[in-house]
Amino acid sequence: MGGRGARRDEGRSREGAVRMVRRSRSRKLQKLTGLCRREEGLRVKRSCPSCGPSEPGGEEKKGRGNPVSVQLFPPELVEHIISFLPVRDVVALGQTCHYFHQVCDAESMWRRICHRLSPRLREQGSGVRPWKRAAILNYTKGLYFQAFGGRRRCLSKSVAPQLAHGYRRFLPTKDHVFILDYAGTLFFLKNALVSSTLGQIQWKRACRYIVLCRGAKDFASDPRCDTVYRKYLYVLATREQPGVVGTTSSRACDCVEVYLQSSGQRVFKMTFHHSMSFKQIVLVGQETQRALLLLTEEGKIYSLVVNETQLDQPRSYTVQLALRKVSRCLPHLRVACMASNQSSTLYITAFDPLDQQMPLALSLPAKILFCALGYNHLGLVDEFGRIFMQGNNRYGQLGTGDKMDRGEPTQVHYLQRPIALWCGLNHSLVLSQGSDFSKELLGCGCGAGGRLPGWPKGSASFVKLHIKVPLCACSLCSTRECLYMLSSHDIEHHPAYRDLPASKAVGTPEPSLGAGAPQDPGGVAWACEEYLSQIHNCPTLQDRMEKMKEIVGWMPLMAAQKDFFWEALDMLQRAAGGAGQGPPPPES
Repeated sequence: MGGRGARRDEGRSREGAVRMVRRSRSRKLQKLTGLCRREEGLRVKRSCPSCGPSEPGGEEKKGRGNPVSVQLFPPELVEHIISFLPVRDVVALGQTCHYFHQVCDAESMWRRICHRLSPRLREQGSGVRPWKRAAILNYTKGLYFQAFGGRRRCLSKSVAPQLAHGYRRFLPTKDHVFILDYAGTLFFLKNALVSSTLGQIQWKRACRYIVLCRGAKDFASDPRCDTVYRKYLYVLATREQPGVVGTTSSRACDCVEVYLQSSGQRVFKMTFHHSMSFKQIVLVGQETQRALLLLTEEGKIYSLVVNETQLDQPRSYTVQLALRKVSRCLPHLRVACMASNQSSTLYITAFDPLDQQMPLALSLPAKILFCALGYNHLGLVDEFGRIFMQGNNRYGQLGTGDKMDRGEPTQVHYLQRPIALWCGLNHSLVLSQGSDFSKELLGCGCGAGGRLPGWPKGSASFVKLHIKVPLCACSLCSTRECLYMLSSHDIEHHPAYRDLPASKAVGTPEPSLGAGAPQDPGGVAWACEEYLSQIHNCPTLQDRMEKMKEIVGWMPLMAAQKDFFWEALDMLQRAAGGAGQGPPPPES
């Protein structure tokens, strides 16, 4: 009987507790109902906040009350709310109306987003829009890879270092991957054994990371396509060195630090004089005679030779830094960037093609923006987005549709305006963008080992590979085992391609039956008539001078010829003094 009474009392206490919870909920609901009645008619307009009432005359329907504009809220509150949206949604919201465009484009709001994405980033970056640039860099950063072998052939993403300020460059080595961010921090992404969700131990690529060093400018390793040879990593960095003895001052000096790619241990360091500042490093040659090429800010190239087989020996010695032959013979030459393989080096610079002292100058009709150098072939991209290939074509790696070697740069006509170009051992890759901003990966050459996904037999022309490309992919690299793609979007890195002039865009007309050679090859006469028509339409002499300068830039002239015409036009324009008026319009 005692047990039954206890159970009856316990049941009553439960019922009492349930009734108390119900009363509390009822009171809260009554308060909320009263509040809604007092604030009856509260509405937020769905149209543009800067516009007027949505209905004519400002009369609202009965029972709806007066609408409340978003503009009535404090701007700080609106920015705080929007800052929690994904970056993609913030950009889309800024395209809805003028008010939201101003709010979503404010640097203060992008600063909030940047601190949410990268809490440890305290300093704003460089550029016109530093916080917006930093936020988008950190939102779009990513390293994707797809293994050629194994059962699962899908695109995977590596670990994303929280400390990284966007991704600027990456380099896969024998066992790991190294990434350089925009703040000069070099990250060491390790391959390791991890446990899967099913409790199985598996080998995973780039799943852990550490900070290798800070203050890095550039880095390089063995230039051969096979990552087995990449034993050491050479890092060009800036370090603070103590000043004169007896003083507390210090000054920044550039140095080259050598790390073991397997463990990240530093084994060698060489420091340069503080008066020399470098911006790029590439390697050439074998392990015993490894040549380091260093490009200065002034466009000069210096070199030094080290023996990699002795780097792991703890000793100190002096290396000689010498001016490279191309900079010694042509002191006026300014090199913009370099590319190298095991035995060759490619320089991109603005030089006079008529200068006979330039070693192995390639004859090209336009300025080169970037290049790629493979084992025995190379690719060039000019300012108009045209792709030129040269070298060995045994496997069709030039993409010309045949397997004939090319001793001169040959244009690949069906490809234009690439985002990135990569040349490997016996195949080539091109990253391109469609009209809808979607990315696709094209490849040609040898397809053995799965290096051209979807084309195991290879192709002598560039074909679309069966691989999903990230939306913000900007560079790529392929090894024997894996294909890597780096994702990062820099809002200040606009496409540098120019529109092709009419003289180059018009193709050579096909000769008709019974006709001889074409009278106007390439449409040169038609282009000149079009240029004259544009000059005649300019109202003043100054406008005609400016139009003529623009036309000179379009014409297929040598660099020295363009400089001559531009300088001559400047002299004539200064002599005119801006007072000359254009002649009367020509008679019909």
